[in-house]
Amino acid sequence: MSQFRARPPAVPTVLLDDAVCRITRWDFEPGADTGHHVHGLGYVVVPMTDCQFLLEEPGGDRRVDIAKGAAYRREAGAEHNVVNAGTEPMSFIEIEYKQS
Repeated sequence: MSQFRARPPAVPTVLLDDAVCRITRWDFEPGADTGHHVHGLGYVVVPMTDCQFLLEEPGGDRRVDIAKGAAYRREAGAEHNVVNAGTEPMSFIEIEYKQS
């Protein structure tokens, strides 16, 4: 994998990391991305702004618009790169649960 990035990186800020969960705030400038990753834990996402996601997934890219506060969850194993496809900064809170 190349050491060079074409996009600016999203900025993660860990708010809490204990035995039960890890809570991370993700902040994206327009065009920023998380980098490709696979989730080892199930998680909930709570958008803090309206979000215009470009999800780059193994099966192809897709666009998803999520309104501020419209929470959703996904199981462990989700694989993607999350990109801010909008023209405004966006942010969301990701809550990974370590216990079922």
